[in-house]
Amino acid sequence: MKWIVVAFFASTILSVILFRFVPVWITPLMVIRVAEQIKEGKDVKLSHHWVALEDISPFMPVAVVASEDANFLHHHGFDFDAIQKAAKRNREHPEKRRLGASTISQQTAKNVFLWPGRSWLRKGFEAYFTILIELTWPKQRIMEVYLNSIEMGEGIYGADAVAHEHFGCSAAELSRSQCALIAATLPNPRRFSSLNPSGYMKKRQARIEREMRHVPAFPKRGEDVKNDK
Repeated sequence: MKWIVVAFFASTILSVILFRFVPVWITPLMVIRVAEQIKEGKDVKLSHHWVALEDISPFMPVAVVASEDANFLHHHGFDFDAIQKAAKRNREHPEKRRLGASTISQQTAKNVFLWPGRSWLRKGFEAYFTILIELTWPKQRIMEVYLNSIEMGEGIYGADAVAHEHFGCSAAELSRSQCALIAATLPNPRRFSSLNPSGYMKKRQARIEREMRHVPAFPKRGEDVKNDK
């Protein structure tokens, strides 16, 4: 048991350190989705192109911060104010769709190292990996991995893949409006489409564009970030 524990911590810490420098070419979620496609008799689709943060539109990080995690640059992996607000709202309005409070750091940890699910075991691993990446990765690296690994449509992962699939351009060429629309789909990218957006998606896009005005430009690699390591 002792050696199992030692092996677990050694392998996970080394993996996190490795992925600070090495592109994440494939994630557990990608493998799971491919297995689901095969099981359902569908054509296998896995569109994923790793690109550096500098090769992604500067509007894209701003859009996901505005949409997903307004305090990303200032927290250490967990937004406790957002967690409290979500818990209060879910408690007072149980009939409505439950709100989550996962930060971009938590989503990155889940996307890269874990499987989908809501069990306490998976949430515990998510917290563990979130702490590790916040301790060892700068905020720019967390954002870079997030924008390259997150699911953005059926069989589509990352900003460059969705740019090519839905807008016929590269990630660097995405406009402010397109970035807001992509961010609008992220709560459920398999249900909401940036290729054929519904009226609801267009309203979310407009709201995110308004909120982007209050989000500063995302710091470039090497620039100081508050609470950065």
